[in-house]
Amino acid sequence: MLAASAGVALARGMGQIDLRVPGSAPSARDGYGTDPDIIRTHAPGDFWPLTLTRAERRAVSALCDVIIPADDRSPSASALHVPDFIDEWISAPYAGHGADRTLVNAGLAWLDAESRRRYGSAFARATDAQRLELCEAMAPEAPPKSELELPSKFFRRVRNLTMVGFFTTPAGMKDLGYVGNVPLARFEGPPADLIARLGLADEVAW
Repeated sequence: MLAASAGVALARGMGQIDLRVPGSAPSARDGYGTDPDIIRTHAPGDFWPLTLTRAERRAVSALCDVIIPADDRSPSASALHVPDFIDEWISAPYAGHGADRTLVNAGLAWLDAESRRRYGSAFARATDAQRLELCEAMAPEAPPKSELELPSKFFRRVRNLTMVGFFTTPAGMKDLGYVGNVPLARFEGPPADLIARLGLADEVAW
């Protein structure tokens, strides 16, 4: 994702952000170690240093709540600690996470600078309507080499991470209607109308 945009700066009402130099890459203490104890509750930063600043976390929280706000079915993304998940994700010392860290750091810098240019305040302090307006500007896939190419990539990556973080929580799975791995008294197989639509009648037999 980031390779295609290397060397391109985000410059709209702010100083240039050079994406050719990735953010400092954290390393796991004493290597990756053994598998974590999944019975114990772990605190953020138990496995590696987290890299988002306080200002960046405020912006991420506000952005997550534009993507998945609270409604009558479930809490907001930030209420389910999705920003913690995103911070852990981009801070992880695994292959591929460094590109996400660079993209998210640069995108957050653009987000706050653009919010200040448009509205006179950082993104986290903007009104709900202003945040939504700015997200709607980033949401479409922008043409290559356009001024919104990198903000668009940033928004779509954070949107995907927000969805992953949200819908893997108990509240998010309940919102989807996913019941998980539970015993059934009887399994009737896939719905017949679905099998017919997919043209799999000859392959599926019960």
